[in-house]
Amino acid sequence: MALLTVFDEAKAKMVEGNWGSTDDFYCAICDDTTTPTAGFSTPLISEFSQIGTNGSYVLGGENLGALSVLVTESGGVMKFDSVTNPYWSQHLSNDVDAYWAIIYNGTSGDCLCFVDLDGPLDLTVGDLTVAWNDSGIFTIT
Repeated sequence: MALLTVFDEAKAKMVEGNWGSTDDFYCAICDDTTTPTAGFSTPLISEFSQIGTNGSYVLGGENLGALSVLVTESGGVMKFDSVTNPYWSQHLSNDVDAYWAIIYNGTSGDCLCFVDLDGPLDLTVGDLTVAWNDSGIFTIT
């Protein structure tokens, strides 16, 4: 079971309203060059190494949608969710060391959260789908 962690700095940015409603968020796949932690002081996607783009992976990852669509509120519960479950097909030229799925703001580069993929995952021998929980990527009550 994969574990999702929201960066501490991202929590502050959400509360302060630092992101625009039209900002698109992406899911990138990264190797283990830099290990993300909740307390990472300046979590920017440029500080992590995305896997190679010789196969099915495209630099920047998969677009999850605009913040205005990703965030909903009902009954005092804020939900961050996407209808897109990022998918990359097996390819002989893919990397063999996928460790992290990192969701980030495509406008600012600020990272929101990361999923431990229990890597290394070898994408030359199998597909990778990041399937979000039915109750949302994460919720805040």
